[in-house]
Amino acid sequence: MRPYGDWTDDGKVQLSFSLPMPEGERARQAALALAEKMGFERVLVAHMQAMGPDFTFFVVYGSTTHSVDPGSLTVVEREFPLLSPKEVDLAIRESLKRRLVVVGACTGTDAHTVGLDAILSMKGFAGDKGLEYYHEMNVHNLGSQVTPEEIVETVTAEGADAVLISQVVTQREAHIHHLTEVREALVAAGLRDGVLLIGGGPRFSPEQADELGYDRIFTRGTKPSEVASYLAWTISNRKAA
Repeated sequence: MRPYGDWTDDGKVQLSFSLPMPEGERARQAALALAEKMGFERVLVAHMQAMGPDFTFFVVYGSTTHSVDPGSLTVVEREFPLLSPKEVDLAIRESLKRRLVVVGACTGTDAHTVGLDAILSMKGFAGDKGLEYYHEMNVHNLGSQVTPEEIVETVTAEGADAVLISQVVTQREAHIHHLTEVREALVAAGLRDGVLLIGGGPRFSPEQADELGYDRIFTRGTKPSEVASYLAWTISNRKAA
């Protein structure tokens, strides 16, 4: 199949990007040439705006010559069941015989806590309650710009079972760098094997868990109940093994 725009299979795509050159006709022609090299036909520059004296932002339309077969794709399916709050609390109580301790933070230079708070705070989002809502969870929300060392200290002091790291800032692969720093700090402290290490953010994909050394990666649109279900299901299975 191909993208849909004005009619089925017309391949219409909207693409935005910036070029390191001043706004002008040469810049517009450069944007057209670039889009054509990317496999677009009948390209139109719909928007061109200067970003200071040396950069220009573009929005272009065109029809891609490429297609995709969805049936040929490998998709990571959710391996755990979605549980109700009562089921989550029961699973934790039966497996741990105590409350599950969760430490969450935004690390490095990232000051965005919207995603972290949506998962951890009592109110959650879209009517889906956060982890603080669950009776059998003891949640420590450390907030933003937390260092790996501070995370290690809290994990040690609180005897954490799970560590949740949220990253929104992605310039120069900062989200990858900061998640790696946290994992390495936990490994160095001898704590990695004792905790569930979970990462999340809009630029991640579940497939990155192995390469980053995390137990699970959650991406855009994840609800608190999904994280709660994963925690309860995984803890229960580990205790039963």
